[in-house]
Amino acid sequence: MQNRDWFALYTKPRWEKKVNTLLHQKGYESYCPLNKVKKQWSDRVKLVEEPLFKSYVFVKISPDDQSDIRAVNGVVNFVYWLGKPAVIRESEIENIKKFLNEYEDVQIAPLSMEIGDEMLVTTGPLMDKTGTVKRILKNRVELVIECLGYKLIANLPKTKLKKL
Repeated sequence: MQNRDWFALYTKPRWEKKVNTLLHQKGYESYCPLNKVKKQWSDRVKLVEEPLFKSYVFVKISPDDQSDIRAVNGVVNFVYWLGKPAVIRESEIENIKKFLNEYEDVQIAPLSMEIGDEMLVTTGPLMDKTGTVKRILKNRVELVIECLGYKLIANLPKTKLKKL
């Protein structure tokens, strides 16, 4: 059996739950993170489940299954990163599940960073090194890393950084 990884799928608007159900019916392991939100109607307050990530569903498949997944009704395409379908780590899926089990009405926001912020590199050859943001580009950050008495200046993707 081939190795299976989690991938992010981009769906038609408001099709997240339907796509998740269709993937389960076809025998695939999928996950649509649902956020419990209180909604006010004129006569009552109700707790409803809404997708946490609008137009996204996660699916665990082997690379050979990608064409079958694209054919599922409501799936627009895979989410791409650096020209390939983005692979999501198992630990990230588990962290989302744990977080949603513990909290209601969760808000998501993009990672913000400003010049001068201290950042931790989370992957790659500079993993676990800290640095200072010197310049912010569209999808990359220029980070100065001081170690061994030298300044290393690295242009890193924003996804490889975590704010300290």
